[in-house]
Amino acid sequence: MLFWRGVCAQIRYSLSEEQKDGTVIGNLAKDLGLDPRTLKERGFRIVSTSGDSLFTVNQNDGILSVNGKIDREVVCERSSSCIINLKIALENPLEIHYVSIEIVDVNDHAPTFPEKEKRLEISESALPGARYQLQAARDPDGGMNSVQQYKLSHNDNFRIEVKDRGEDLKMPFLILQKPLDRETSRRHKLHLTALDGGRPAKSGTMEIIVDVLDVNDNMPVFTQEVYSVTLKENVPVGTTVIQVNATDMDDGPNGEVFYSFGKDIDNRIIKLFDLNSSTGEMVVTGLIDFEEMNNFEIDIQASDKGPAPLTSDKSITIKIIDVNDNVPEIEVTSFSSAVREDSKIGTTVALISVSDLDSGVNGKVLCFITEDIPFRLTASSQDNIYSLVTASTLDRETVPHYDITLVAKDAGQPPLSSVKTITVQVSDVNDNSPQFSLSPYAFYVMENNIPGKSLFSVSAFDRDVDENAVVNYNIWRDSGDENKYASFININSENGEIYALKSFDFETLKTFQFQIIASDSGSPSLSSNVTVNVFILDQNDNVPVILYPVSANGSAEGVEEIPRNVNAGHLVTKVRAYDADIGYNGWLLFSLQEVSEHGLFGLDRYTGQIRTLRSFTETDEAQHKLLILVKDNGNVSLSATATVIVKVVEPKEAFAASDVKNAVKDEEENDVTFYLIITLGSVSVLFVISIIVLIVMQCSKSPDYSSKYLQDTNYDGTLCHSIQYRSGDKRYMLVGPRMSIGSTIAPGSNRNTLVIPDRRRRDSGEAVSDSIPFGQQPKLNFKKAFLRGPTEAAKASGTSFSEEKVVPLRECGQGTKGNLGQSLRGERSHP
Repeated sequence: MLFWRGVCAQIRYSLSEEQKDGTVIGNLAKDLGLDPRTLKERGFRIVSTSGDSLFTVNQNDGILSVNGKIDREVVCERSSSCIINLKIALENPLEIHYVSIEIVDVNDHAPTFPEKEKRLEISESALPGARYQLQAARDPDGGMNSVQQYKLSHNDNFRIEVKDRGEDLKMPFLILQKPLDRETSRRHKLHLTALDGGRPAKSGTMEIIVDVLDVNDNMPVFTQEVYSVTLKENVPVGTTVIQVNATDMDDGPNGEVFYSFGKDIDNRIIKLFDLNSSTGEMVVTGLIDFEEMNNFEIDIQASDKGPAPLTSDKSITIKIIDVNDNVPEIEVTSFSSAVREDSKIGTTVALISVSDLDSGVNGKVLCFITEDIPFRLTASSQDNIYSLVTASTLDRETVPHYDITLVAKDAGQPPLSSVKTITVQVSDVNDNSPQFSLSPYAFYVMENNIPGKSLFSVSAFDRDVDENAVVNYNIWRDSGDENKYASFININSENGEIYALKSFDFETLKTFQFQIIASDSGSPSLSSNVTVNVFILDQNDNVPVILYPVSANGSAEGVEEIPRNVNAGHLVTKVRAYDADIGYNGWLLFSLQEVSEHGLFGLDRYTGQIRTLRSFTETDEAQHKLLILVKDNGNVSLSATATVIVKVVEPKEAFAASDVKNAVKDEEENDVTFYLIITLGSVSVLFVISIIVLIVMQCSKSPDYSSKYLQDTNYDGTLCHSIQYRSGDKRYMLVGPRMSIGSTIAPGSNRNTLVIPDRRRRDSGEAVSDSIPFGQQPKLNFKKAFLRGPTEAAKASGTSFSEEKVVPLRECGQGTKGNLGQSLRGERSHP
């Protein structure tokens, strides 16, 4: 196709319709300048056309001719111009030629009327100038060949008038020129002729028969000049509105009156009202709504039943009375869904408009708020417009949002109201500082803690939200002595976890306090502080220290000399020791670790007193070595040892004086021990009282906190339990930690057992005290004693209880550092 040539040309022919088959239209080869000899060879043909079957081309000579009969009215129907387009194609090279053929109309159709005869009934009372429309004649031809004029046959009463409607349509009207007289002529026959514009012209004829009716010369007359009525809206269907009446003086059908609505009545009125054609009664058939239409002007007609009915018109005015049937409407025209909690009083939150479709008093609306909230409605200068404003200060932490119920109430009877609820969110501002869960805090930390490990944590809560509620923690640090311990700790600023930067030592530092500041992330930031009291708890990390005996080189070793003739129970010496820990960790017990002869010396495990168990004999060694073990009562006991070398010497002449001297020495030692007990006991009592006061203060603030650290409300630290009992003429006291039910003392154990001297023997001048060999004390089953009571337990073991008491462990334990016997109301006794 790249080598083809395209040539376009256009030619136009005119052809009258109704030509015979084969009629030559034109020579295309000549008109287009084509060589007739090459037409067949180049495929000379009609490619496309709007009427392919109507035309043909001869490939030998290029003649375009008609193929069949052409009827313009069929091909182009009622079109004003009729043009058929053909496309002529040739090949080698390719040529396209466009040919237009105009079909020229010829007057081949005559005008025709839809009906051959037209009947009209005209009253004799018809006035001149009355017009009666007739049906127009139709002519398929177009242009000048269509209907051009009408002619009416000659008469005295009528003439014809033509009105041009366009599109070759001319509408005839029959005009009454002269009144009719039925008595002169009952019927008029006329001939209407329609002529086209052809040459020669063609025509069509219709006969018009006019029947003259008898005169109905009296119209119905209404009995009232004006019809006006009032009607309440929403009246039930079927309610009578009004009844009209009209009379006609004619007789027969001409005097029978019927009623109807006017011709131009609104369809809405037809739906709302119905008019009885016989009685003239108008009733309600639909819902009457004052808000849709408050006044009706209804045209009605009264017509007689004559052959040519006469009609009279009348208007009925219906005024609708409003009733209170519409509830007020509330519209929020402008609304801020969130208001800051620090907004000033009078801040506008929303604009409210109210409306009522009713009128008068029924349309007057009052808007108000029912709840007791910090908002109020204020009326604006425009009617039915209100502003919702703040009436008092807002607090988001107390009420984060308000559901405000707006009530609109009209003044009708009965009044109608409507309700609308809007939600106003109170947006947060940073107006609350963080609050700690406790104030002050009190924490108990075991000494020898691991540096860097979390000790405890504090928490603060901010009632604000979002960034205003993000809390950061810091420790208040300054150069003052009161806050010097703040350098020992650090805090996680995000979660309040507190870490120790060093290990605490109870013996060096027992308590300290510091300040923690909690700040929020608002702008500006708010903060609060709290005091944290830290109490260091004791651990058994100090070994007992031997105070006596101590040699010149500092070792725990001493030498004691005693006469050979001393009796059993003679006080050889007393081992004194001290433990820096407190409670069980500082409660020391003494035991013989090594001894040269077991049956010769005895050691009181609580007081550290070494006494003879029997008198010396000639065969006994002159020197004895005792290795004393001193250990505390911690969970993991720590201990120390002391060595006492006892030398037995011969009695001297000054034995009596020496004995008195020894007695005085014992008294002095016991006095010193007594004062030591008083001092340590006082310090312990003060410490216990301070702890109890602090715990009570904490309990009054947080029961959960107190229950965390005080497992037993009657527990005041470490308690020591003592039981006195009698076996024969000897009295004994059991001293030890409080035992639970089910605890037992193993048979043969002398732990916690002290022998109480019998005062009666002291008063009678007998020996200071008798002693019971260790390991031969009466055996008690504490399980039975606690389950059955002291009396039954005593009976079971063959002993009798004299009294039972509970004394604080500190008092009991501290007594062991001196002379435990001094704790029994200060009595000097020798177990």
